[in-house]
Amino acid sequence: MNNRSHLLLMLLWLGIGTSLRFVRLESLPPWTDECATIVFSLGNSFHTVPLNQAISSDVLLHPLQPIPTTGISAVIEHLFDESNHPPVYFAVAHFWMKMFSPTGEIASIWVARSLSALLGVASIPAMFGFGYLAFRSKLVGQMAAVMMAVSPYTVFLGREARHYTLAILLVIASLCCLVKAIQTIHHQQSLPMWVVLAWVTVNSLGVATHYFFTLTLCAEGFVLLWQIWLKSQQTHPVQHNWWRIWIVAMATLIGCLIWIPTLQNIPGSDLTNWVVGSNPQVRWLEPIGRLLLWTMSMLLLLPSTLTNLPMVIVVVSGVLTLLFLFWSLPKLTYGLKIQGQYPDSYLAIQILSMYVIGAIALCLCFTYGLGMDLTLAARFQFFYAPAVILLLGAALAGCWNQVQNLNHHKQKFWFLVNGKVAVSLIWLMAVLGGVTAAWNLGYLQNQRPDVLASIIQKASPGNVLIATNHLHHGQTGRMMGLAWQLKHQPDKNLQFFLAHKDSETKTYTHALQVFQEKLTEIPRPLDLWLVEFRTQVDLESQHCVPDNQYGKSAGEYSYKLYRCFIQNSSTVVKGY
Repeated sequence: MNNRSHLLLMLLWLGIGTSLRFVRLESLPPWTDECATIVFSLGNSFHTVPLNQAISSDVLLHPLQPIPTTGISAVIEHLFDESNHPPVYFAVAHFWMKMFSPTGEIASIWVARSLSALLGVASIPAMFGFGYLAFRSKLVGQMAAVMMAVSPYTVFLGREARHYTLAILLVIASLCCLVKAIQTIHHQQSLPMWVVLAWVTVNSLGVATHYFFTLTLCAEGFVLLWQIWLKSQQTHPVQHNWWRIWIVAMATLIGCLIWIPTLQNIPGSDLTNWVVGSNPQVRWLEPIGRLLLWTMSMLLLLPSTLTNLPMVIVVVSGVLTLLFLFWSLPKLTYGLKIQGQYPDSYLAIQILSMYVIGAIALCLCFTYGLGMDLTLAARFQFFYAPAVILLLGAALAGCWNQVQNLNHHKQKFWFLVNGKVAVSLIWLMAVLGGVTAAWNLGYLQNQRPDVLASIIQKASPGNVLIATNHLHHGQTGRMMGLAWQLKHQPDKNLQFFLAHKDSETKTYTHALQVFQEKLTEIPRPLDLWLVEFRTQVDLESQHCVPDNQYGKSAGEYSYKLYRCFIQNSSTVVKGY
């Protein structure tokens, strides 16, 4: 295949990957973390949202509006004061949002997500380069690129206004440097200085983009230590080729040290308590199951969300997934074995396999050893996703050549012979997974404000008050998502109440007192929605009775509906 054909194929993969990331990009309202991305990227603060007050949707959504006078310094200031994320992505997003967000209007969720989508598209040619560098094979590069284009996992991340696609690009760049370094060692060469400088720069930017990038560095260190051990077993071990790699390690460490003061505040932060509250030591099988699901979704994802699909579809999807895995895994395994017959490929497979093993081991150590369950969210697995996808690409490349390589083993490997057909079927299933992710039908879901908002719209045509407990900007973001979806009904009398926990007493006593007072001031009849409200409050004295027609959870929101009537009203709530 000539270079022109490879270029045309890459353009095809780019077209498919772009379509999957941009189609229906604004179909869902922003969820909690996306609201945080928009607010901080605009240089705004969540502290401007009034607490312990009944506020309108416009007041709640005001931090999502760009202010011309805010600059990059405000982005960094508010991010360090209110969040626990490093600033690189938010600084880039600041200039992106400034270019495309008109003053005086709520920022466009399409614009906010499009930056992540574009970075996701950029990862497609980046994976081709990674595959070619590691395996010296344009076929492997093409297979890795097409898998990056359609992988349900990367499509999912590319459709969110978050920093994970930028982090994945930096992971790819860092792994390219790792592979290049080990290749030079095996060829008894010195690592070029430009690779040293590039590696240090990429690693520093990676940590400044997402703190979990340190897991990439740790897994890379594991691979390098493994290489040192292998070299030490040789009769004449080579030592002089390692010194520039040690320079990279020391310089990267220095680049990481500046974040230690910030990292020290993360374990006890209210923003991270949800990670440490899942008791993985007690429910020890759940993290392993989630880890398998997240890893599997890098290749395959069928419609399976319980939010908006019947149970029968979810069950059928599960059965088809198991059948497909049973059929495809032997082919992928043997394809990887075929690819490993080449010296360059064998080394690359070793490096990538050890990296993935080290990364997953780190994830499990944090989960079971430190009680920080890194399997709770699919997005946390970004730091080893490129390595898994490249191994898939190498396996597919091996399968593609099976007809030529295994023709004389037809009797023994009859189920693996037609490699091109197998690759085509696997790729089509991956495309189906990408479409599933693009249409929000997979299990990779966060809060869905649209689901609860549709229930509120149908159940409450009159006055509505939505109340929640407030601890940090995460709860503000959840309410912003609802307000965003409900803002299309300007005729509805809609208010929000964020009951803030007192910083001194660590209770909601004062907030509940104010809440009770505000309830008496709002015109009746009133529909009161307690959303993520986990504090006992006396509503009977306020003539508010629960409406049991509605469930307790929707779109990852827990809620209760109360009908509040005028005093001495004889109205009875159906189902109560």
